[in-house]
Amino acid sequence: MTSEQIRRWKLALGDDDMDGLGERDQRLGHALSALYASETRGKRGGLGASSPKVSRWLGDIREFFPAPVVQIIQKDAFERLNLKALMLEPEFLATLEADVHLVADLISLRGAMPERTLETARMAIDKVVEELMQRLRAKTVEKLSGALNRSRRTRRPRHADIDWPRTIRANLRHYQERYNTVVPETLIGFARKTRTRADLDHVVLCVDQSGSMATSVVYASIFAAVMASLPVLSTKLICFDTAIVDLTEELADPVKVLFGVQLGGGTDINAALAYCETKIDRPGKTHLVLVTDLCEGGHAASMLARVAAFKQAGVNVIVLLALSDDGRPSYDVRNASAIAAMDCPVFACTPDQFPDMMACALTRQDIGQWASANGIDLVRGAS
Repeated sequence: MTSEQIRRWKLALGDDDMDGLGERDQRLGHALSALYASETRGKRGGLGASSPKVSRWLGDIREFFPAPVVQIIQKDAFERLNLKALMLEPEFLATLEADVHLVADLISLRGAMPERTLETARMAIDKVVEELMQRLRAKTVEKLSGALNRSRRTRRPRHADIDWPRTIRANLRHYQERYNTVVPETLIGFARKTRTRADLDHVVLCVDQSGSMATSVVYASIFAAVMASLPVLSTKLICFDTAIVDLTEELADPVKVLFGVQLGGGTDINAALAYCETKIDRPGKTHLVLVTDLCEGGHAASMLARVAAFKQAGVNVIVLLALSDDGRPSYDVRNASAIAAMDCPVFACTPDQFPDMMACALTRQDIGQWASANGIDLVRGAS
């Protein structure tokens, strides 16, 4: 074995065999062993109850690993070693690497936080929200603010709206043999719709805020805030567990929205849909995006009947089983299949896919085809 292979094996074995490792590698080995020591060898990881000790451990892993890996290790530590109690301490909270999972944890814990910790928590949440807004806003605005009207043409299109096949055909006489290319003298593209207030599309984001949907709530709240800033849309955000919270009036401040969310509790989708029904006055212009795992704690048959009634009235119903980066969601297969059988798209969506999905919905394109083209698995309807 090479010296590098020996080094890696010693780090993998952790505290059992640190002989011959340098001081930095020993710190790395101890940092990983504190969390991942194998229980099969009669050992348990542990960081102790000391906040300074945990802070030093966090400092070590930040030194050894890039931020995405730190976030994974940090998440593992919360789950395996029950470190959430330490998040009530502002000094400890200030040392954490903030990400969407931390935001979800802070929202769920804020009712237990002392006043001196709340401001630190707000700062951490504000930092993550600002980063996510920068990442997600530009694409969302671009996709949604100017839905294309492909029945009209213009000779002064924006670059993204150029109809290249028509433009090339119209400029074939300008073919440059020397350069083997066409130099377009005239651009032909799609005109964009201009919408009056009376012709607005209405988007209702109805979001399950039970504990299993934590990161979906964070992303949905940010997208709702972005969409609410667009004059071409009317956007509502309704969060629910067994209670219902209408956060539409708070959408100008995404951080305030997140502090209005109550993560945890049961799930009453039927009651949430009944509330949404009172907020829909133009069904044919309304897109209802239901973000939930469909694990109904209320009356499932009534919930399915409401979805069917929405479809019958002309509402464009879309069910997102998850809005997160975490991979495959866990969901109620029976309810998902029943809704899919109503010709409603039911699938999981990543944040980066959401703007494209909404643009597809707003232009009434086939979301099933869009999902297939993007490698997204749709839930199949029950036969």
